[in-house]
Parts: sequence; structure tokens; C-alpha cells
Amino acid sequence: MEKRIDLTNGKILDKLIKLALPIMGTSFIQMAYNMIDMIWVGKAGSSAVAAVGTAGFFPWLAMAFVMISKIGGEVKVAQSIGEGNLDKTRSYIKSAIEINIILSTLYTLFLIVFNKGLIGFFRLGDIKVIDMSRTYLYIVSLGMIFYFINPVFTAIFNGMGNSKTPFKINAVGLITNIILDPILILGLFGFPKLGVAGAAIATVVAQIVVTSLFIYRIKKDDYGYFKIKLFRNIEITYYKILYKVGLPVALQSGLFTGFSMLLGVVVASFGPVAVAVQKVGSQIESISWMTAEGLSSSLSSFIGQNYGAKKFDRVNKGFKLTLILAIILGFINTLILVFLGKQVFTIFIQEEMAIKEGTIYLKILGYSQLFMCIEIITSGAFKGLGKTSIPSIISIIFTGLRVPTAYLISNPRLLGLTGVWWSITISSIIKGILMLGVFIFMKRKKKLYDDYNTKGELSHQY
Repeated sequence: MEKRIDLTNGKILDKLIKLALPIMGTSFIQMAYNMIDMIWVGKAGSSAVAAVGTAGFFPWLAMAFVMISKIGGEVKVAQSIGEGNLDKTRSYIKSAIEINIILSTLYTLFLIVFNKGLIGFFRLGDIKVIDMSRTYLYIVSLGMIFYFINPVFTAIFNGMGNSKTPFKINAVGLITNIILDPILILGLFGFPKLGVAGAAIATVVAQIVVTSLFIYRIKKDDYGYFKIKLFRNIEITYYKILYKVGLPVALQSGLFTGFSMLLGVVVASFGPVAVAVQKVGSQIESISWMTAEGLSSSLSSFIGQNYGAKKFDRVNKGFKLTLILAIILGFINTLILVFLGKQVFTIFIQEEMAIKEGTIYLKILGYSQLFMCIEIITSGAFKGLGKTSIPSIISIIFTGLRVPTAYLISNPRLLGLTGVWWSITISSIIKGILMLGVFIFMKRKKKLYDDYNTKGELSHQY
């Protein structure tokens, strides 16, 4: 197994970058799955893109359930390693995996049973698009357990300080997806032309490959972290701790998806081209927020380990350095989306109307990139401290306000479709400013490190 990085000693920037680069690479890989699907599905026209994009809301919604064990596992594994408590680390790993398996099974059954109604919610109005969406969702549902478990394995390794292993494994999954997409979607080398069904199959197979490689690596665990027996001697106490840490982020993720689905209904009222623009545009913009998420995850693990080791000075310095990197990233992304949006969007769709609307989408969203990066990084700092409810509350409130704002200003007599894009940008700017402001306020009031009891031990009350 790859050697883990001890984040509690050594040069801070050096440790952060060594941990962050593979995590960022993994984030790009996760983003690339969807982007590659969109590139190949896009060759079948905007209707196919709209179908995959609509059904794709539900794997996205799945992340809300994944977050309970993912965030809880990553934070608590990092903190317990910082404390030097191997038994506690094993218990958190075991409980995170068990919770994940239970939730993935329930969600799979939900998607299969309610397939028709879930797609019908969007009122697409085009029978062909509806049928393609239902097919894509059904196939993806069958592989949902692999979709659930891979982010949790990734988070656990990251929490340990070993980000190289998940990067390499996820890279193999991406390569698998890259190879299978054109073969199954377009029907190459004697395979039937499966269209959106082919995209779904390629994604599921790639996820299965990733899970298999994680299991193979876990069996070679040199540190003893994975010496566990699943569903034997279930430790409810650890379930509750993971639930407490992960639930706020899970609610945030689920509501974010719900709000996006409501915005999707507004967008769908402008026709299939508008839906395609949103789906492709969001994939392009995800380059920015997925990179920031990679930095954020690295910071979360860094802060978690140093918080557990009571090295608060390293926590403060790590946050400042990562925030500087995020500001630079946000500024660069703004320049790209605002001034090069048309060239980037053309890579994915060649339809003239879609390119025109897509360019507008990227320009408007480009104005919020700096603030979005600040929000994500600060949220990662809060997570590393185990204070997940604070960023979640801020995000839920202002992301939720996008829906009524979009309904109001997207009226054809006002801004029309661009009103939806402006509602997203305005809320992102507010969240970034407020998130950083709250963090600074709590630091000055000395409320960031108040989870230690009178004996100087990290409290695990639930």
C-alpha cells in the first residue's frame, strides 16, 4: 500500500501540496466521468444530452446519502490518526463502510421502484427523451452500490494521509470509461449502438473496476487500519458519531440537489436546448469547483490530523496557505469562463443556438468563481474541525434562495433564461463572503477549538 503522509509534522505547504495534488487529480477524474459521457452523448444531439442530464440528477442526489459516511469517515479517521488511536480508527472505518452499504441498498431499491415517477417529475414533454432518461436511470441504479462505496474508500484513504492510492485506482476507472464510452454509445468494433444506455453501462462497469481495485489494495493493508469484520459487533456509538458529523453535509448535498432539480424544472420550461446548456455548462464549470473541492478535501484531512494532535498553529497556517491557493484558482477560472467560454463550450456541442446560450451561461457563472472557491475551502476547514453544521446551514439557506429568485427574475418580461444563471452567481458570491466572515469571527472569539474537554482530550460526544 502507498505510504501515508504524516500531516502533523514537517513543512506545511509541502505536506498540503503532496496530499492535495492526488486528491485534485481524483476530483478531476470524477468530473471527467461525466464530461466524457457528455462529449460522446453530445454527438447524438441535445435530446440525448438532456436525457442523460435529467437522469443524472439521481446519482447526484445519491451523494447526499454517501456524505454521511464519507465526511464522517474522512474527518474522524483523520482526527483519530492524529490522536494515535488505532482501535478508534478501525471502528470509524468499519462503521463508515457499514453505513454506506446499508444506505446504498435502500437507495437502489428506491430508484428501481419509482423510476417512472422520478423521471416524470421533470415534465420533459418529449417521449423519446423520457424513455432514454428512464433507461439510463435504471441501468445506473443497478450499479449504485459501487457508486456509493468508491467515494467512501477514497475519503478513508485521504483521511489517513494516503491520497495517491485512490488517485491511481480512480484513474484506472476513468481509462475504463474512456475506452467503453465510444464503443458502447456509438457501436464500434461490432458492438451494437446503445446510445445513452451505452453511457450508463460504461459508467457502471468503470465503477465496478474501481471497487475491485480498492478491495485488492485493502487486502494489502500494511498499517492494520482495515483489520475489521463488517457487520459483526456493530458499534452503534460510532454510527451516531459519524451520523452527527456527516448529517449536516448530507442534508446540504441532498437539498442542493433538490434545489437544482427545481431549477431544472424552470430551465426545462425553456426547451431541450436550455436543458442541454445547463448540463454541459455545469460540467465545464465543475472544473473550477472540483479543483477547489480537491484542495478542500486535502485541507480537511490536514486540519483533522493536526486538530487531533492539538497542533492548532499548524491548523491556522494550513488554512491561510490553502485559502491563498483558492483565491488564485478562482481568479484564473473567472478569466477562462468569462473570456474563453465560447471556445470551451464548442468542444461539447456544435449546435449554434446551444453554443450561443452556453457562452452566456459560462460568462455569468464566471463572475462567481472566486467567491465559490473561497466558500469551498472555508467549508473544508470547518469540516476538518468537525464543525460541519456551520457551513451546511449557510449553504442550505442561500442555495435555497436560488429557487424563488430564479422563478421571479426568469420571467420572460425580465431576464428570461439568464435569470436562472444570475440567481446561481449571486448566491455563490454571498456564500463565499459570509462563510469566510463567520470563520474569521469564530477564530477571533476562540470558538474554533472548543471541542476538547478539561483533560485536553478530543470530545466525541454525540
